[in-house]
Amino acid sequence: MVARSEAGQIIANVEFSQAVQSDQVTMHVIYRFVDGSIDDEETTYTQQGTFRLVRNHHIQKGPFFSKPVDFTVEAATGIVTSRTIDKNGKMHVESKHIKLPDDLANGFVGTLLLNVPHNTAPFRVGMLAPVVGGRLIRLLISPEEEQTVQLSGRSLKATVFRVHPELGGIVSMIARLLGFQPKDVMVWVLEGEEPAVAVVVGQLGGSGPVVSADLVGTSFDK
Repeated sequence: MVARSEAGQIIANVEFSQAVQSDQVTMHVIYRFVDGSIDDEETTYTQQGTFRLVRNHHIQKGPFFSKPVDFTVEAATGIVTSRTIDKNGKMHVESKHIKLPDDLANGFVGTLLLNVPHNTAPFRVGMLAPVVGGRLIRLLISPEEEQTVQLSGRSLKATVFRVHPELGGIVSMIARLLGFQPKDVMVWVLEGEEPAVAVVVGQLGGSGPVVSADLVGTSFDK
């Protein structure tokens, strides 16, 4: 995949790998930006009838991001760890326990979209945002429409999903006032026997500029 700015310029290459060991799946997604920035996320989950997060480690660093992120979630224990570096270059590690919901989906929302039934009803999942040591929010996921996309010369049907962050209450009001309200993410999922995420448009980690990541060779029918 490649990532593009809102102006359409390629700003990063995207690498994806997946490994299966016993009943656990580990996904690794890395955005390597042309300015040297990195968005690196590794997620392990189980899929025994239902999807359950095991752990998620998300790193963002470099000039593309307003501030670096190094955030780890251990779902089984509820231990959340943030690593920050002060102006003197000293690393500070802070860990705390958070009661996490069973439907926490950090790092594998795309996987869920590959597995929902056709014409699914809107549903919600949990997300732990890497702010102030970790804040639980809900994501409302809704199918929007079907659209035809072109991939390497083939016309394929895709379902478009909207992922809407629900901050709730006073947090939402403050976020809007400060201009920190995360924007909705749009995801195009190819239909068929081998579904795939073709395009993702949204902010990386819920903040910063909007980025479009798409499979190489993807375009939309006019």
